[in-house]
Amino acid sequence: MKYHPPVKRSVEIAGHKTSITLEPVFWEMLRDAARARGVPVNAIVAQIDAERLDAAEPTGLASAIRQWLVGRLQAG
Repeated sequence: MKYHPPVKRSVEIAGHKTSITLEPVFWEMLRDAARARGVPVNAIVAQIDAERLDAAEPTGLASAIRQWLVGRLQAG
């Protein structure tokens, strides 16, 4: 497996643009999840963002995305 450095991309959450830095494998997984649900990547990111902000101890958005993606893999 070849390792690649993180890539910064802009996303829009509730009309607000922000940038997120993730490793390419996570961007690919995020696109796959969006495609599987038939929604844009921004919609998945907005959902993850809302869930993380509701948590007792919110984490950073990039970390929340990674955790959500790994949880999706573990679920099956």
